[in-house]
Amino acid sequence: MAIYHRALGIHSLKAVSAASEITRRAKSNLAFALRILSREQRRDMCIFYAFCRTIDDLADNPSIPRAEREYELTQWKNHIISALPGTNELQAELLEIRKKHQLPHHLLIAIIEGCEMDLQRQRFQTWDDLSNYIWKVACAVGLVSTRILGCHGPAAESYATALANGLQLTNILRDIREDVDNGLRLYLPLDDLARFELTEQDFASRVYDSRFLALMHFQAERAQCFFAEAAAYLSASDRYAMRPARIMGDIYQLLLNDMRRDQFQVYTKRYRISRLRKMMVLSKHLIALR
Repeated sequence: MAIYHRALGIHSLKAVSAASEITRRAKSNLAFALRILSREQRRDMCIFYAFCRTIDDLADNPSIPRAEREYELTQWKNHIISALPGTNELQAELLEIRKKHQLPHHLLIAIIEGCEMDLQRQRFQTWDDLSNYIWKVACAVGLVSTRILGCHGPAAESYATALANGLQLTNILRDIREDVDNGLRLYLPLDDLARFELTEQDFASRVYDSRFLALMHFQAERAQCFFAEAAAYLSASDRYAMRPARIMGDIYQLLLNDMRRDQFQVYTKRYRISRLRKMMVLSKHLIALR
């Protein structure tokens, strides 16, 4: 992976690291939310985000033979388990923050295992089956993030888990067209499809009718319940530390609301939150600190 070192203002003592460059180029909602952090916390979260981004991109890259992707993901797991210096800058940075924040290695391994599940086309029969996948690719990410942000209590973990479920389910709804186009991936539980009398072939054919809308509204309500559950778990003592997570939650609820109002035109458009609206969310949280 080519890394271009530029003065981006994220690190002040040396050239921008591989992690910072990966985070900058991703232009994700999480990368945007990290702006509210102090320089040191932003650096550590950038390293963790870059790890997640690298693993996810590796698992999803169809230009790399599957055997090679499996090998590289296994090497990452071996590196985390052994805690030995890696072969590149990002691995060294990840080891540094793992020691600094005492990050449980099983959470980092879970993230890799979740991405490994995407090496082949997935089907989830029930919500519980999908929840197992979400726990690895999203909840484990949230649980690591709480530690980097300085929150360690059970309420913080419950908040992170509920929020991660809401975020990931919103992503699944937004990305239906991309997933169908990418090897006919389908993440919604098959039991839910059957409940609304839909089939896998309906998704392959991009069927858009009352059944599809009923399914999407059902899943959107489920996601909204997770956002509400997260808000109930958020303690007053964690509100400040959890600012990036709260910003993510606000942005994704805007995204979810946009899709609902627009009747889920996910086959014909890609839903995004504009930079202006993101800045308004960020400003709200900055003003709340005063």
